[in-house]
Amino acid sequence: MTIGVTSTARAQTASPEATDNVLPAVKVQAAKEPLPGDFARAYDGGQIARGAKFGVLGNQEMIDVPFSMTSYTSKAIEDQQAHSVGELLSHDPGVRPAFGFGNFSEVFVIRGFQLTGDDISLNGLYGITPRQLVATEVLERVDVFKGANAFLNGASPTGSAVGGGINLELKRADDKPLTRVTLEGSGSGQLGTHVDVGRRFGSDGQFGIRVNSSILGGETSINDEFRHNTSTAVSLDYRGDKVRLYGDFLYQRRNIDQGRSTVSVSGDQVPTVPSAANNFAQPWTQSTLEDTVGIARAEYDFAPAWTAYVSGGIHRSHEDGTYSSPTFNADTGTTATRGDILRTTDALSAEGGVRGHFSTGPVSHLVSAGFAITTLEDREAFAFSGSFPTSLYGGGLVPEPAANGFIAGSFADPGLADQILTRSVALSDTLGFLNDRVLFTIGARHQQLHQNNFTVGTDTISSSYDQSITTPIFGLVVKPTNNIALFANRSESLAAGQSAPSSAANVGQTLAPSRTKQYEVGAKYDSNHFGATLSAFQIEQPSAYTDSTTNVFGTNGTQRHRGLELSVYGEPLHGVRVLAGATMINARQLDTNQGATDGLRPVGVPGYLFNVGAEYDIPMLPGVTVNAAWIHTSNQYLDAQNKLSIPAWDRFDLGARYTTSVLKHVTTLRATVENITNKAYWASTTGAYLTQGKPRTLLVSMTTDF
Repeated sequence: MTIGVTSTARAQTASPEATDNVLPAVKVQAAKEPLPGDFARAYDGGQIARGAKFGVLGNQEMIDVPFSMTSYTSKAIEDQQAHSVGELLSHDPGVRPAFGFGNFSEVFVIRGFQLTGDDISLNGLYGITPRQLVATEVLERVDVFKGANAFLNGASPTGSAVGGGINLELKRADDKPLTRVTLEGSGSGQLGTHVDVGRRFGSDGQFGIRVNSSILGGETSINDEFRHNTSTAVSLDYRGDKVRLYGDFLYQRRNIDQGRSTVSVSGDQVPTVPSAANNFAQPWTQSTLEDTVGIARAEYDFAPAWTAYVSGGIHRSHEDGTYSSPTFNADTGTTATRGDILRTTDALSAEGGVRGHFSTGPVSHLVSAGFAITTLEDREAFAFSGSFPTSLYGGGLVPEPAANGFIAGSFADPGLADQILTRSVALSDTLGFLNDRVLFTIGARHQQLHQNNFTVGTDTISSSYDQSITTPIFGLVVKPTNNIALFANRSESLAAGQSAPSSAANVGQTLAPSRTKQYEVGAKYDSNHFGATLSAFQIEQPSAYTDSTTNVFGTNGTQRHRGLELSVYGEPLHGVRVLAGATMINARQLDTNQGATDGLRPVGVPGYLFNVGAEYDIPMLPGVTVNAAWIHTSNQYLDAQNKLSIPAWDRFDLGARYTTSVLKHVTTLRATVENITNKAYWASTTGAYLTQGKPRTLLVSMTTDF
């Protein structure tokens, strides 16, 4: 961060005798330089940002960092009419969203590895993001990091940030006043409204406030599935010459009635996919998700080009659900159970550090030092019924059974389920050579992982974990031109090691932290109009199992993903914007137990996927834009033996928007049809269960700026 000063120097006043030698006044002025990445710039079309937050390195231009990331703006969210992060990222060529097991949480497959919602960060902090589903109406950016990132952000709370990470940034007041109202609906009957107001106050606009409030409810395009969403976010900020203060509050509540769930499979046959809009959920199933979040941040420029910062957040989450996910077996029929879940999560998270610039001769330095700490406490109670027969194809509805089978904990006073503590310190230096044409980043983060697992209902510790480890980072950027960068990195992700099961000879032994190693090389192109990233990567994740010969549980295997990834975004031709790309993944299981599945593809990893999305401003119809998207995913295996699989699938979306002036107010009308062919397909096998794709869905909205 570089801060300049403004000063004026004048020559000494000449004596009357020396008027012929008076020197002209000299004005020396240095303008304040922008902070690295301190911009609201995006590629033409405004949907993809040219910079993002890179953890301890702070806000950076994409072309200056040796990593792969795509940053979606609030305009992308509005134009896609996305109501969840998963709906937005379904258009990313390197990401595939799916549902979590047994509930309606969104998970994300990045470079073939599953990222859970619990490991998504908010304003750079882990642990405080609303669980399962996040309201996109309150978001300014969705930063999608592709690759291992334990150094940048620290180890994620549950360790799933292996193939990538997601950071969400809340909206803040812009310099321009904003009053925006959106009315929206769907072809199935959902209706909603969203109000977005932003103002700055003070002699120099030092004080800012941004308020977002939305409500949406009704039947979805899936038969008899009803969702009701509300969210409110308030962001305050103060921008002084040296001090910047931020405060954020977020509340959201989501109700899902008769939501279509995932499907488990037993036996040797994958079920035929039901019709696209068919709902095999029981009518008595429901889920209520409620989240309250508070965040505070302070930044202080204590010297020219040096800034200290500290940030902290608190999160309270409440889940109350009655679930029922069917299990399909071609021989014995489809069965299900009722499960009642009550879960509360209390989390605290903080980070702080120092960033600064200096030079040693011809070499520039961007130094970062910081710490991060996250603590979570989960409390649970649950109860299950016995098994009952059902069907995926209609006629499988049953009266609500009593959940008097297996019961753990008290619903009046949920007991401890787990306590998680992660803390770390990091240090890095980015050295710039040849006027910063060559940037070399070296750093390390020392991390401590601690977790207590409890037997629900007894508050007794069933297992405990406490280990620490250091993860390094190496990155290189070479910029032969201002618009082209070649990059490479060697990075790691980190997760707590597993404990040996009771059947193993070393029962109870906890393994060392699982270090996933990544190597990546690539190239980037960045202009004012559009950008592109091409990269090749290898990620090796350790896998643990009990050796069938020695009966010892250990980290003996490896899951290796090698891939190529291409993304193109922005406006390469006037009036034509694209968001497209492809990913090819050669994923293999290695050193498995007795070589049983060596060389086979892991569960839930497609071999290739691509997205072709484009929009076009029609010249003869000013204000009219049409858009289309083609999303393709290759086949995926449901089991490690590669005997069960789902076929490749394609989805086609069409849309249009019209921007005009209504009573002197800028108004945009949008209409989108997702899955226009109404294709029925299994979208994902991640987690060894099936997620069905959405049916044809019509979305419409009208946005007016007052």
